[in-house]
Amino acid sequence: MQRIMALAEVGAIDGGGCNRLALTDADRDGRDLVRSWMVDLGLVVTVDAVGNMIGTWNVGSGAPVMTGSHIDTVRTGGKYDGNYGVLAGLEVIETMQDAGIEPSRPLAVGVFTDEEGARFAPDMLGSLVYAGGMSVEEAHDVIAIDGARLGDELERIGYLGAMPCPGAAPHAFVELHIEQGPLL
Repeated sequence: MQRIMALAEVGAIDGGGCNRLALTDADRDGRDLVRSWMVDLGLVVTVDAVGNMIGTWNVGSGAPVMTGSHIDTVRTGGKYDGNYGVLAGLEVIETMQDAGIEPSRPLAVGVFTDEEGARFAPDMLGSLVYAGGMSVEEAHDVIAIDGARLGDELERIGYLGAMPCPGAAPHAFVELHIEQGPLL
């Protein structure tokens, strides 16, 4: 819960929620925080051409088992939506490392760009490109509700990565997600 509460402070709004629209300064600060936790766990962190960030624990062999979600929010988002799916993956890796458990495959945690779609449409844009449903070029040319171009905003916040997208497919993907109701 410490990581969830720390991330919830980035873009915090009255009432306990968050405003961390995709590719804003608050989103960059949240990404930087998550990236620091990934590095602290010894994960190899890569960023692809649409800003999807993946931290990989390179143990075992083969394609990684991947988990993850998003950290961007709607204007009055909660502190758990998306964040829980990302941070739970980091907690699993940390727990395994602390217990001396080494999996037979690499484990990866993904942070996908613009899942909410509150600033750039369509929603789930980062995972859409990751899955091959939209080209990087099309994604870069998407215009936000405030007139900003996605590709320019990726560059501005420092998350226009060099890794290709779509990248290599994971062996499996599991997303832990909260119920979209009022309670966790």
